[in-house]
Amino acid sequence: MKVSIEISARHVHLSKPDLEILFGKGFELSKFKDLSQPGQFETKETVKLVGPRKELDGVRILGPCRAQTQVEVSKTEARALGLNPPVRDSDNLDHTPGVKIIGPKGQVDLASGVILALRHIHIDPATAAELGVKNYDRVKVDTIGLRDLLFENVLIRIDPCSRLAMHIDTDEANAAGIDKDNHKGEIIVNNILSKK
Repeated sequence: MKVSIEISARHVHLSKPDLEILFGKGFELSKFKDLSQPGQFETKETVKLVGPRKELDGVRILGPCRAQTQVEVSKTEARALGLNPPVRDSDNLDHTPGVKIIGPKGQVDLASGVILALRHIHIDPATAAELGVKNYDRVKVDTIGLRDLLFENVLIRIDPCSRLAMHIDTDEANAAGIDKDNHKGEIIVNNILSKK
């Protein structure tokens, strides 16, 4: 089965309390554009990340707010910041490093929450059944192209609201020669790994 491969650049998911520290009491995020997954959107607002070594400015916030603040960067960006975050699925933030987040009204000294996002496929239950995969299975995806790569250990994330799409970070996209969203890959389900 073919899947659209989308590049997930560095971004921040904020909790409501942290949003209000950074932008002021009662602040609401402003939608810049919708993302491919229903209900998810890129905001007009950005923040600065300050690590032990360097800063990253203009880091986009994704909405809506979450229960816990989470920062997703590439390995290259993590090194620039002076951090060594683990590769994790979203919301799995135990034993992760923190970073300082600076907004126009204040700053949050995040104790933990910085991750390298595990490459993953968003998929709806009907399509997952067609493929023969379950939630948290791991599959392979052939990127198909001039710098063809076989990505292994690609996490399956099933949700009734999902639209079929694979997400990789900018380092992975560069390695595979993918420079825009909707590049097509092929899901390979031979020898599925089932682990959470």
